[in-house]
Amino acid sequence: MTPRLLRLLVGLVLYGFADSLIIRAAIGVEPWTVLAQGVSERTGWGIGILTNVIGLGVLLLWIPLRQRPGLGTLLNVLLVGTTIEVGLWLIPPVDLLWLQILLFAAGLLLLAVASGIYIGAALGPGPRDGLMTGIHTRLGWPIWVARGLVEGSVLLVGWLLGGDVGIGTLVFAVTIGPLCGLTLRWFGALGRYGSMKSAPEPAPDRPPANDTPKDTDARRPALPHP
Repeated sequence: MTPRLLRLLVGLVLYGFADSLIIRAAIGVEPWTVLAQGVSERTGWGIGILTNVIGLGVLLLWIPLRQRPGLGTLLNVLLVGTTIEVGLWLIPPVDLLWLQILLFAAGLLLLAVASGIYIGAALGPGPRDGLMTGIHTRLGWPIWVARGLVEGSVLLVGWLLGGDVGIGTLVFAVTIGPLCGLTLRWFGALGRYGSMKSAPEPAPDRPPANDTPKDTDARRPALPHP
């Protein structure tokens, strides 16, 4: 197993477990989980299973956008929802507010760390992220517009179906960007995608001070003829 693949698997499993912590906190979840919860209320299916099914449905939307999934994309569809189901089985519901806040904070921080780990593997974006970038590429919309419209629509539909929208949803929306910005830098993920500034090129070696002009000229590379 290559280090990048191992990193991807660890990151995706942690991501799903972080989602289960946020769900158990029951003070509001992120938009796509709101949708999964709403559909779960109507169908009786597990939230984790529906996360996988919704991810697969989103992946189908890549076809008209001409996006190509990577190994990380496919494993994201298979593993995140499955790990959510395992996490919800392991973590009991809580009803004390301080425990809910603690679970939410732990889940939020762990999700940011998991994002830095799995994105840093650079084996393909998740289906939802690929949808945003595909809309940006094909339609020319800014990423923030594409993300806002898609996640706003998902949030509204999920809420109408009975998904958990609360203060945690707002806190997630405000804090997840800055937190992931930190973890992506910590794990070198921004560098892999070219978002970090590249290191400055070293200055060319200068000839020693005691070089004669003749020696200096000899060191210069020959210039091509025009």
